[in-house]
Amino acid sequence: MEQTRSATRVLIVDDEEAQRSALAQMVTSWGFLAETAADGQEALDKWEQFQANVLLTDLNMPRLDGKQLLRHLMEQGSSVPSLVITAFGNLETALETIHDLGAYWFLEKPIQPRELKLLLERAAAQSKLAERAARLELQLSYKGVLGELVGSSRPMQQVFSLVRQVAPSRAAVLVRGESGTGKELVARAIHTLSPRAGGPFVAVNCAALPETLIESELFGHEKGAFTGALERRAGCFELASGGTLLLDEIGDMPFPTQAKLLRVLEDSRVRRLGGKQEMTVDVRVVAATNKMLEDGIKRGTFREDLYYRLNVFPVALPPLRERKDDLAMLATAIVQDLNRKHECKIADVSPAAMDRLEQYNWPGNVRELRNVLERAVIIAGEGSIQTQHLPANLSTSDSRPAAVTESASGPAVSLPVGVTIDQAERSVIEMTLQHTKNNKTRAAEILGISLKTLFNKLKSYGSMDATAEDAGS
Repeated sequence: MEQTRSATRVLIVDDEEAQRSALAQMVTSWGFLAETAADGQEALDKWEQFQANVLLTDLNMPRLDGKQLLRHLMEQGSSVPSLVITAFGNLETALETIHDLGAYWFLEKPIQPRELKLLLERAAAQSKLAERAARLELQLSYKGVLGELVGSSRPMQQVFSLVRQVAPSRAAVLVRGESGTGKELVARAIHTLSPRAGGPFVAVNCAALPETLIESELFGHEKGAFTGALERRAGCFELASGGTLLLDEIGDMPFPTQAKLLRVLEDSRVRRLGGKQEMTVDVRVVAATNKMLEDGIKRGTFREDLYYRLNVFPVALPPLRERKDDLAMLATAIVQDLNRKHECKIADVSPAAMDRLEQYNWPGNVRELRNVLERAVIIAGEGSIQTQHLPANLSTSDSRPAAVTESASGPAVSLPVGVTIDQAERSVIEMTLQHTKNNKTRAAEILGISLKTLFNKLKSYGSMDATAEDAGS
């Protein structure tokens, strides 16, 4: 209940200064945020600025009384729960106010603190539910947007439908999709639309942590648990208690750690490394992967029991090449965000530039699209993004994607006639990364180059993530 009260604003309206001050002091002592007004007119003047979650108002006041105040708010479309204060003998009027003007409840003078506190908590809870429902309704009214996810294509509408269905539950979710498709955004949307929205959202990348550190990151450790453990540290499960934990790239989790994770998922209890006591955690787990976990089960690198524990509700994200109908909407949303980030004034993407974007195959998916547009926004600065603002492999007629065919020795890459050496090299690198499911170490081995050289190549392209931490993500 403390989280609810800490975020709840209460507007207290009473013409008696002593009563007004006493109520404000009492409400503040319970952890609410309080503002006061001497009558209904002053309350209306403060309404927009204070944005109250709960209204506590007397009935009889000069200028604008309680009934008139509630009537004005109702006409403005406000649905904030209102508690009416009434003196002895005005009970009938208070009940009429509740019936006619939608007040939440009433309190008789003298006000009993325990009764007031209970009613405020209930009204605050109702206010939060109403706000969440309003946000969801607004999102659903704009077809193609759910949280930070954007797309009106049929594949994305199916994803939106699955997210809306699973969000209110406690079920574990497994989000699958290629690197850069937006798996973390799906997890955040599930969290935002769930009853846990007021709790923490914690994300940990299982591929970015060495085996020696991942257990400490997940479960925490006590001081002295291992060399370098200079103080006690809470793990991700503790930090996410009451909220949602995203286990990103779960397919890269070390096999020994998988058994310990399975135990935590089964009994909701965690023990820090070096600790002697277990603690209960209340965490909703969403896992994400760009790998075929079924292949890992066959190879013995992924536990079958953990797979079934995580795969309660699967959500598959389509790659960008399979939902190009969303490109225009995605580009608009990304450009607007980049305008704010870089303080630019890009109005839109020109038809010619959009045509180039639609011709490309987007092996890096939405992440690559964002990187391409970020470069273009910075170069253009204002006006429209033109073809000359796009990378060379996107702004030439020979930028058709490389095709992958099967030969006796495995996958083969075919390139269109007229492609430049640089474009051919990039296509081979990108297709090799696709073949290895973005495992950069394996891709470097296949290409016969060092991992450092591969990262330098990716960095020079500017449209793909070239950070070592993203290997396999």
